[in-house]
Amino acid sequence: MRLSIRHRTRYVFREPVVHALQRLRLTPKETQGQSIVHWDMSYENAHPELEYEDEHHNTVTLIAVDQGASEVTVTCEGIVETQDKAGIIGRHSGYMPLWSFLSQTRLTRPGAKMKALMRKLGMSPAADKLAYLHALSRMIAENVRYEVGATHVHTTAEEAVAAGQGVCQDHAHIFIGAAREADIPARYVSGYLMLDDRIEQEASHAWAEAHVDGIGWVGFDISNGISPDPRYVRVATGRDYRDAAPVTGISFGTSEEKLHVDIAVEQQQMDQQ
Repeated sequence: MRLSIRHRTRYVFREPVVHALQRLRLTPKETQGQSIVHWDMSYENAHPELEYEDEHHNTVTLIAVDQGASEVTVTCEGIVETQDKAGIIGRHSGYMPLWSFLSQTRLTRPGAKMKALMRKLGMSPAADKLAYLHALSRMIAENVRYEVGATHVHTTAEEAVAAGQGVCQDHAHIFIGAAREADIPARYVSGYLMLDDRIEQEASHAWAEAHVDGIGWVGFDISNGISPDPRYVRVATGRDYRDAAPVTGISFGTSEEKLHVDIAVEQQQMDQQ
């Protein structure tokens, strides 16, 4: 499948910027079942400083905001070709050892509520890890209702389970924390999903991947109850949201007032240029 993507992020600052740097993880990965036809990034009131590959094989672009700017716009546009691999990414690669995806972070660490949810599952991963992970995904979706605005980027997995609601980021963190508690390596994925009912979106998507012996990394979109198919585009991965966040940064002399995100994902016919 050939997907056309447009992602525009606009910051409006309360006062003109004295100095600001933004770290962007907005370039899709070249990975199994996914290739970039082309990808362009443009900036208004900012300029790129450097581009590098981080420890998770994410392409990171560091940009500097022009001094005195009161708003900044970053626009990404491109075409990505995807294949149906049934959510399987395959063998582990990269600079981070596999065991590093077994340790919990502040966002994924299970507490009493998460551990109770895992006990409710009533099965062990020992016999069939893949079956366990699919059951875990269903259990999370049934017990943590998808609700936009119920949480924020700093909400932990334990807090989302306690509240009984959250968004795709929370579902991914709960799954990752539970998988690690069961001694299964797991990681966070940020990216895009082509929706069936609309092109325009207000946010990117997030899901999780777990490493299964003999198969490798396998994706689980807990919020939609499926493994990623050709409608999904992987952009960044990490131990949790903080490693894969699309935009992070610091500023001096001002405070960020508003953030606007507009995303469009649609299928492009193969004969289109």
